[in-house]
Amino acid sequence: MLHAKNISYTIDGKHLLNQVSATFEPGKLSLIIGPNGAGKSTLIKTICNQLRPTSGNVHYNGRELSDCSDMELAKIRAVLSQNIELAFPMKVWEVVMMGRYPHFTGKPGPHDEQACDEAMQFFDVSDMAERDYMTLSGGEKQRVHFAHVATQIWYPAEDSCRYLMLDEPLTFLDVRYQFHFMDKIRSLLKQNDLVVIGVVHDLNLASKYGDQIILLSDGNVLSIGDKHEVLTRENIKKAFGIEPVLMQDDHKNSLYLFFD
Repeated sequence: MLHAKNISYTIDGKHLLNQVSATFEPGKLSLIIGPNGAGKSTLIKTICNQLRPTSGNVHYNGRELSDCSDMELAKIRAVLSQNIELAFPMKVWEVVMMGRYPHFTGKPGPHDEQACDEAMQFFDVSDMAERDYMTLSGGEKQRVHFAHVATQIWYPAEDSCRYLMLDEPLTFLDVRYQFHFMDKIRSLLKQNDLVVIGVVHDLNLASKYGDQIILLSDGNVLSIGDKHEVLTRENIKKAFGIEPVLMQDDHKNSLYLFFD
């Protein structure tokens, strides 16, 4: 379980987050949405300890985030950032193995090699293992980094949930791989000790996959809940300044948004 309580973040007098509170449960996919500048990436960075909030606190498994060392966090929390570039050439399997660095010293053991192999197979990048990462397309690099971050928390942690933070993970992917990735994340969530929090821009993907949706606007939580509570005509118009056309299937399980 992860709790963010009254998180505010201010820089140069500008309030990027204002008293944001949310609870993120294991086994559920929590997706953060909102217009540009709403505070989505700032929220992800504060709850994963890349930014220290101006006020408020974050708890992992009931423990204050500020009390956790970087090494402790690295063993239970993986972060996929928007920057997927490397400064020097590496083979794909070496990039994926970087996710295991918090778990060994010197050289990886069989446990680490197994995690690397299984994560590459899971995200369908095993056939790239010996390729130079620098020669890959943007989408291929993104898929390699999916395996990289998953490898970091591949095995259950003792007496703790595992945490996966995804800051705009779909940026470089075509439509096919966007759905492919989200389906993979849903599959991982069958492991009920895993907390997954992601930032996405596509409201229909948020509707299809999100168990909990957090709609931010100007650094504030405009709405939080399931898709039917959050993705309303009124909320979308207030946040994005454009009114959608909403459609539901006969059983009200699927919700689709269209814009004129």
